[in-house]
Amino acid sequence: MKIQDITVRKIFDSRGEPTIEVSLKLGNRWFSASVPSGKSRGSKEARVFSFVEAVRALARIRRVILKKEFSSIRALDNALIRLDNTKNKSRLGGNLMLGISIAFVRALAVFANVINGGAHADNNLDIQEYMVVARGGSVRARVENLIDFYNRLGAILRKKNSGRRVPVGDEGGYSLDFKNNFEPIAVLENLVRVRGLAKNFSLALDAAATGFYARGLYAFGGKKLTSARLAGEYARYFGKSKLLFSIEDPFAEKDAAGFSLIHKKMPGAWVVGDDLTVTNSSEIKKYAEQNAINAVIIKPNQIGTVSEAADAILAAKQCGLKTIISHRSGETEDAFIIHLAKASGADGVKIGAPTRERMIKYNELMRLYPVTKISTAAVGSLGY
Repeated sequence: MKIQDITVRKIFDSRGEPTIEVSLKLGNRWFSASVPSGKSRGSKEARVFSFVEAVRALARIRRVILKKEFSSIRALDNALIRLDNTKNKSRLGGNLMLGISIAFVRALAVFANVINGGAHADNNLDIQEYMVVARGGSVRARVENLIDFYNRLGAILRKKNSGRRVPVGDEGGYSLDFKNNFEPIAVLENLVRVRGLAKNFSLALDAAATGFYARGLYAFGGKKLTSARLAGEYARYFGKSKLLFSIEDPFAEKDAAGFSLIHKKMPGAWVVGDDLTVTNSSEIKKYAEQNAINAVIIKPNQIGTVSEAADAILAAKQCGLKTIISHRSGETEDAFIIHLAKASGADGVKIGAPTRERMIKYNELMRLYPVTKISTAAVGSLGY
């Protein structure tokens, strides 16, 4: 398949911040992909280019890929990777490369049928995300339950907020001050039990601990904690909440020993790598071998191409890790990650609260998963 033309335009994400949309012309059709952005980023993530930088880089890319034959997504991605020739996509921009990669996958799906289909809020919490995870029943039933749960939670939090409207964070989750970091867990667990959803709903956390780590200590709950003491706090939380089963980035990305410590301390919990592993197959293998994690977040824009994201998923599966395909806090209307979850047989998707622009992905989830089971994580309340 030959790419006849390629363009990039500036659009705006769900935070109203600039991002890019890439369009490829193949034959007589145009195929587009928009790229999200994250506010909480791992230091090893692919470089994000501004629109102006993307336009400059596109001139280099056009000379290499226009009018040339690419038989597969792997062939195109390898050409982009060779042209960039950096570890973090600093010459071409990970977001520009990913936009090209996804748009080409969409063209392949039509022409060849090769595929089937913390920093986020303003409140006093250290933990970035408190999530409810719907697991039982059909995907449609789970989405309906999540929407009902989200609305009822809003009513409860409005009462807590003296009847005033509750602000929401970047991902649609409620953003409100609480007594301490555990109170949101108690609120969510109580509502799950009151609604009779304990058999179908679980709770999960995304600590995004790099955000409250400095000089070897964690600023958590008004204290400065060592890795061992923070692990003890997490263990206490999991002991108090029978619905809590997963924690993402419990320690800073430079504190792999902390991950191993909590994995050993709580062997039944999902210990999920995100900033630690940044959708990089080598990092995933390394930390799996160190017994630091047993699950991993996959965010295509962390690595910059569909092929490399697929490599990361394959590496995770080969290491026996659970895979969760995830959105970013600054999202677009693009629902590619749902297709990636379906094609890769992911264990779960993380797409934010069932509201606003996030509903685009929930609707796509229901289209692609009318019967098939997949865990669905929704943010019930955001940390910072």
